Amino acid sequence: MDAKTAAKEIKQGKISPLYLLYGSEKFRMNEFASMLEEQLIAKEDRDFAVIPFDLSETPVQAVVEEAETVPFMVERKLLLVRDASLFTAGKENAKLEHRIDVLSEYLQHPVDFSVIVFMVNNDKLDERKKIVKTVKAAGTVLAFNPLGTEELLRWVEKGIRERGCTSAPGTTELLIASAGTGLQNLSAEMDKLCLFAGQGGTVNAAAVESLVHRGTEQNVFTLVEDIANLRLDKALNTLYELLKQREEPIKIAALISRQFRIILQVKDLSGHSYSQGQIASQLGLHPYAVKLAGEQAQKFEIGRLRQILSALADLDYQMKTGAIDKVLGLELFMLKLGA
Repeated sequence: MDAKTAAKEIKQGKISPLYLLYGSEKFRMNEFASMLEEQLIAKEDRDFAVIPFDLSETPVQAVVEEAETVPFMVERKLLLVRDASLFTAGKENAKLEHRIDVLSEYLQHPVDFSVIVFMVNNDKLDERKKIVKTVKAAGTVLAFNPLGTEELLRWVEKGIRERGCTSAPGTTELLIASAGTGLQNLSAEMDKLCLFAGQGGTVNAAAVESLVHRGTEQNVFTLVEDIANLRLDKALNTLYELLKQREEPIKIAALISRQFRIILQVKDLSGHSYSQGQIASQLGLHPYAVKLAGEQAQKFEIGRLRQILSALADLDYQMKTGAIDKVLGLELFMLKLGA
């Protein structure tokens, strides 16, 4: 089952006694937990009925004990349990003894007045553990991994609509390129842009350019994009903007090198018929970042990319040994690249 189907069932009144949420997309995980809270617990009852736990501080048997305790003044309780590493392959807190058998026994006959939500910030569960199999049989397990390219675009477009605005063509892609793929940051930027556009207004490219803060990595991506398209004046302007922000030239060179390395890896894997999703998994990147790197890769031959990476390695050595002025070294590298 996926999160969308689970949310639909919850709204229809089909509630699981236990939810195990895992994945690297913490923002979506928190969104699901908030939706569950809104659906199950009346606003005025949440102080009594929503009980947080942290398994780095509390043993899991205490969570079970609370679940089995009849609620006071409310019909149902929601237990939100964080840092649930007992479902992963990572090391558990040696200071606490988690009695997994207590949880397993509870799941044989869960009470109907408590819902437990375990939140695991990890890409994978340890399928070898008996408790993971038990939870899958008795509860609902949902993965919250990074959205694919099209899913991310739709998520942003939907977010803008839900804030009472529309987006001009091309704005969604520009917003992601400027703010990155982190949903928390994208959500904050959408709030800002829609507040600026006003209810019923349109979010356009000009607003994104003027209002959205570009992180260093986003600026480096734009710099590489400008280099690839021989827009050296823009690339140099981006470089000077980064220097104004007191970014270390060696760090800028390292990030440029990282982006070109990603482009080379994406081009190489694409040549071996890897899909976008497979490349993202192989390189540990967001699918949207792979899409953009793939577009940049089309502008370079593999041999040329290797030459660029070799030149960047030489530049790194010269900068670190004082053989060349750091800023001058970056300027010369970019000018040679566009020659």
